[in-house]
Amino acid sequence: MVDIIKLDGKPVSLDSAAIAALRDKIRGGLILIGDPGYDAARRVWNGNIDRRPALIARCTGPGDVQHAVSFASSHGLLLSVRGGGHSAPGYGTNDGGMVIDLSPMKTINVDPVRRTARTEPGVLWREFDEATQAHGLVTTGGTVTNTGVIGLTLGGGLGWLMGKHGASVDNVISIDVVTADGQLRHASAAEHPDLFWGLLGGGGNFGVVTSMTFRVHPVGQIIGGLVLHPLDRAADMLKFYRGFCATLPDEAEAHAALLTSPDGVPVAAMLLGYNGPIEEGERVLAPARQWGQPLADMVGPMPYGARQAMLDAPNAEHGLHRYWRAAFTEQFTDGFIDMLVEAAGRFSSPMSSLLLFYVHGAITRVPAGATAFGARNTQWDFDVIGQWADGAESSQHIAWVREVWARLEPHLKGSVYVNHIAADDKPEKVRASYGENHARLRAIKAMYDPGNQFRVNSNVAPA
Repeated sequence: MVDIIKLDGKPVSLDSAAIAALRDKIRGGLILIGDPGYDAARRVWNGNIDRRPALIARCTGPGDVQHAVSFASSHGLLLSVRGGGHSAPGYGTNDGGMVIDLSPMKTINVDPVRRTARTEPGVLWREFDEATQAHGLVTTGGTVTNTGVIGLTLGGGLGWLMGKHGASVDNVISIDVVTADGQLRHASAAEHPDLFWGLLGGGGNFGVVTSMTFRVHPVGQIIGGLVLHPLDRAADMLKFYRGFCATLPDEAEAHAALLTSPDGVPVAAMLLGYNGPIEEGERVLAPARQWGQPLADMVGPMPYGARQAMLDAPNAEHGLHRYWRAAFTEQFTDGFIDMLVEAAGRFSSPMSSLLLFYVHGAITRVPAGATAFGARNTQWDFDVIGQWADGAESSQHIAWVREVWARLEPHLKGSVYVNHIAADDKPEKVRASYGENHARLRAIKAMYDPGNQFRVNSNVAPA
């Protein structure tokens, strides 16, 4: 017998015969509490998530996924889906239910003639980029390399190429997905178009994606890097940065951060990039590099993959403890900047940061109703990120984030990039983040998951 948690939260036991039958069907293996490898298999990117699912189905293909989804549906199991495992709230795991672990599914097929790339759900962006860059091609894919390709895309997909090539969802051609009834469906603009629309930003609400096919674009050497300033110049730097963003062409990206340097000193940074000819990039980014007296200017020509990786260490390392809050904002005042600088002056952890990701260009010219991801305004994705290595320190670092957020939140919009939503954000924030698209998402949810089987996510309840 195996003790599990039902979808309605009630504990029950599954008999050994049912477990054995499922084990025989899952080619990738079924891991239970106490099995070898269980502790490693249950871990996710955020080390502060410590949950113990009863069953972990290691899927190697769509057939495994279908068996796992059908089993979870027929037994009413609490169900999580994990690809890259990068969800900060830990949506890729749960206590006492089933986890569908897609990490073994790593196939990537690139067609350089048609400029398309098909990927399975266990692929991380660094792996996808390596495969596509072998042909001089890429697509919009986040700002670090260890995020899962499909997980990030299901939430919309902000990234270093969004000004020129739109969000990740704007580059999706088709999706294969196992829905709550255990059926494998091929969704595109021509087949199951409502489902396809919902998957383009609707998170994990509609099923388990087993592959996505993307348009990919020629990208060779780019220019990118960080410009660092001392914290006592941070307010002036952020005021400059605020105006500089308005000058950017589609090819340029400029983000900003207050963070801690490797030697433990809080600093201000502009994170710059240009997706086009190096000489033109040098010209466009020159004002940001020439402003003030930088502590360091690390901007220069580099491969696309190097820019994708420049925030990886230590910011995105697997296993660090994390808690963050986020929201969109279309402006930030001098007073808001002063609050940011004050908060950075008392970071509770040298790994924590305050980030501003500028959303502009091609991503903003797509109509808000064209995809479920409807955050199409020119704006900043603002994040207060607490990170630390020692789990015993969690309470003090979470308290720092919450205290900072309590003061900043009144100056921000009530919507958020759903990939950055917090576990303790209210359901109203999910609705606000989808805006007018929320009603259509609920109707599609009622068609493909009327029992809300896929609920461990930024959940959209069926209509």
